[in-house]
Amino acid sequence: MKNIATSLLILLCLSCANDKSSEQIDFTAENEAEITAYISDNNLTAQKSNSGLYYVINDPGSGNQPNVNANVTVAYKGYYTNKSVFDESDSAGISFSLQQVIKGWTEGITYFKEGGNGILLVPSHLGYGSFGRGSIPGGAVLVFDVKLISVN
Repeated sequence: MKNIATSLLILLCLSCANDKSSEQIDFTAENEAEITAYISDNNLTAQKSNSGLYYVINDPGSGNQPNVNANVTVAYKGYYTNKSVFDESDSAGISFSLQQVIKGWTEGITYFKEGGNGILLVPSHLGYGSFGRGSIPGGAVLVFDVKLISVN
């Protein structure tokens, strides 16, 4: 009986080791194509950062500009490139530390000053990666309309 249990345990461990679902998948090329198509289809003038984040500054704002460690209040709408909304704040926005959000926001919000607004086009490696989170699937490109209300 002990040998059967040991054999089953080894077999289970081997099957887990070969399970591709636990490996990070690189969506860089697919995300890049999806983002550039979205930019073209929507006639946007976007800039690309070294990290791969694309951003559009509609209004840079004129108040304080946050750094990556700042606490901010932001009003936003999050959606996929097919325009399906997955999350949205009210006009008063939400307050948070830029160290507690996805990398695309930590970087992207710093491009605005208070009162500024624009669009962040976040590839999956700066969002929720290849595993996703909640209703957001792995590998998803995320688009956010953002308005930086205040640097707190």
